[in-house]
Amino acid sequence: MRLPDRHSLFWTLLGGIALLSLLIISLHVDVSQRLDKATSKLSAQDRKQLSEYAQQAERAWKAGGEGGVDGFLAELKAREGVWAVVVGAHDRSLSSQPLQQAESKKLNFMRSLDWSVGRPGGTPTFFMPFSGSEARLVMDLPARLNPRKHNHLWKILLERVLPACLALGLGVLLYRTVIAPMAILRRQAIALSAGDLSARVGSQLAERRDELGELARAFDHMAGRLQNTVGFQRQLLRDLSHELRTPLSRLRVTGEREQDMQALRERLEREVQGMERLINDILELVWLDTERPLLPLERVDIVRLWDVLCEDVCYETGWPAEQLRCDLPGGCTVLGHLNSLAQAMENVLRNAVRHSPADGIVSLGGRCEGDYWQVWIDDQGPGVAPEKLETIFEPFSRLNVARPGGDGFGLGLSIARSVTQLQGGDAWAQNRSPGLRVSFKLRNV
Repeated sequence: MRLPDRHSLFWTLLGGIALLSLLIISLHVDVSQRLDKATSKLSAQDRKQLSEYAQQAERAWKAGGEGGVDGFLAELKAREGVWAVVVGAHDRSLSSQPLQQAESKKLNFMRSLDWSVGRPGGTPTFFMPFSGSEARLVMDLPARLNPRKHNHLWKILLERVLPACLALGLGVLLYRTVIAPMAILRRQAIALSAGDLSARVGSQLAERRDELGELARAFDHMAGRLQNTVGFQRQLLRDLSHELRTPLSRLRVTGEREQDMQALRERLEREVQGMERLINDILELVWLDTERPLLPLERVDIVRLWDVLCEDVCYETGWPAEQLRCDLPGGCTVLGHLNSLAQAMENVLRNAVRHSPADGIVSLGGRCEGDYWQVWIDDQGPGVAPEKLETIFEPFSRLNVARPGGDGFGLGLSIARSVTQLQGGDAWAQNRSPGLRVSFKLRNV
């Protein structure tokens, strides 16, 4: 069984529970020991009080003998409610009542005032000697003077209140760590399902390195993809409706005015072919954007592919082969999907030929950069305004003012970039003097 990653939420929860248990045990043991030690002896004020009782007993003995001691003991019992005796040498009772056997045994466990009060829960017996004689007052410690009289409250605090507070603190920590982020995800998911495509969980949650951070990043990526896809499809629908109106309008006007059936047939065939190309390109672009297929990759010789593309373009456009040059170094072999890569480069090549002057040169160049080949196609056209270098890769983008000439629907570069990115590369454009350079980043074999 494979353990979770060190940043996993599992370790956070496990650490929190372990820390809570350790704190409860440590605080209970440590504080209990400190409490027992702090309450193990009488305070100075309590020792003074017991010493005063001994002095009172001594005065009563000197003033009234046994009767005086009997009166003192009766008053002490009424006041403190504890057992007490006054004894002299050989533990002989100085009152009129002799000691019982149990009382005599109790004298074996008496302690002085500076001793410990003994085990918790017990009632210690202390003796206070008279001045100048062997007589002494022996009495149980009154409950009000017991330094451990409040220890039961401390035990309730340590055994019940403190664990409850620590558990509450752990609960707050778990809420902030787990429940609050889940509430954010739930709220944004509801907003997304309600049609708010801009819903995101935010960078604070997405920057976490545990499972919730991964979930947040996946949610934001999904929401972004969904927003881009919906926006892309809406824009395509608007552009497609606009593009289809033009050939349909021409067909309607031709049908109303054209009398020559042969001319009508040729116009009809031309417009239908144009609409067919438009629809095919649109379907391919939508398929690439929404399905994002895993294209099978193979070794592609760019120089040989360029030769095939140039042959087709020269045949269709009438350009001389000498004006399509290859300046690419030998051994340029990339890992790509042959058909889609050929389509991407053909779209760029046709654009380059279309926008270059009749005597211009279109060339293929490139260089190897580690794990990638950067391959570019240069033309000698008028170039593109710098702020439009990204716009030309958008569907139906035709910058007729900057780069005049040609027909087409403005889908070629958009398809070229999409298929290149699906193969782990990229495509971009930059101006040169003269003309435009469209570059491809392709994986090296």
